[in-house]
Amino acid sequence: MKKIVSALSMIAVIVLGLSGCTGTTVASVGKAPDYTQKACWLQFPKITKDVDTFYIYSTTYYESSFKKGAPDYASLDNPEMIEGAQGEYVTNASVYEQSTNVFVPYYRQAGMRYAGEIRKKTGNIDAAISGISYDDISAALDYYFKNCNQGRPFIIAGHSQGASMVKYVLKNYFKKHPDYYQRMVAAYVIGFSVTKDDLEKYPYLKFASGESDTGVIISWNTEGPKNVKENAKNAVVLPNAISINPLNRKRDETYAPASRNLGSLMPNINARRYEITDIGADAQVVLSRGVIVTNAKCSHYADPGFFGPQSFHEFDYNFYYNNLRDNVAKRIAAYRSRKK
Repeated sequence: MKKIVSALSMIAVIVLGLSGCTGTTVASVGKAPDYTQKACWLQFPKITKDVDTFYIYSTTYYESSFKKGAPDYASLDNPEMIEGAQGEYVTNASVYEQSTNVFVPYYRQAGMRYAGEIRKKTGNIDAAISGISYDDISAALDYYFKNCNQGRPFIIAGHSQGASMVKYVLKNYFKKHPDYYQRMVAAYVIGFSVTKDDLEKYPYLKFASGESDTGVIISWNTEGPKNVKENAKNAVVLPNAISINPLNRKRDETYAPASRNLGSLMPNINARRYEITDIGADAQVVLSRGVIVTNAKCSHYADPGFFGPQSFHEFDYNFYYNNLRDNVAKRIAAYRSRKK
């Protein structure tokens, strides 16, 4: 799986003309990057829409984080992180392009090794992201809201570690900036658990209950039947997790057949590109585990050491790509109608 992602990440670099943080080397310790420099942003868009998305990418400082002497946090010019983040723009962040201006900052993220160690010690990765990584994201958000947003409504979104960071931002940054929070169309916390405990502790946070409510959190983790049957340990699935079905937008166990899937974005290795296809990605909420189970025709699973024997963590966005893109448009339309 990592080889597939790596190969297609390089395609993204070529096709999109993306580059790293040339001339903006920032160590894995010290002050946050200077986000006035466009090179500190993976994506800094021209403003063509009346809604923005602020996207935070997942753990792409992965394999090299396990090397002897590797730092706990990636430097801003870490090649593995840059390549992975650029590939993730194609598979994940691009889903928001049709409806919004998409901003994506580079940030000094926790490596997979360190995040895993913290998860084992504490039960989540908050202690890994609450320092250096959050300092960077806070600085990027400060710059974005003060200089780029111009009062537009916005979506905040991420995947995996990025989704965990979105949740941390909801709990902390927006608690300090309620004026910004009032303009939030939705928060897509995909690939990391939002729990009942989160909602109880932070009562201003609301979880989505349908396809068009706004100011809410949308979250799910995707697994195969084997993970559910074995109640497998999964680093991104926490106790009392909540998921919403990406196909029927229900939170109960109502089954959504693959016929409701508008198209999955999957890798075509021979053609060296991603393409919309039908892989039979159905969806059903498993309330006892707080995840989405699917029978999708896909044999590429996430690292079993972190995510269990049958996790589709890498494809949380891909499997439901067109449905997610459609849902973004619906929530924006609902937000506009309610603000009239």
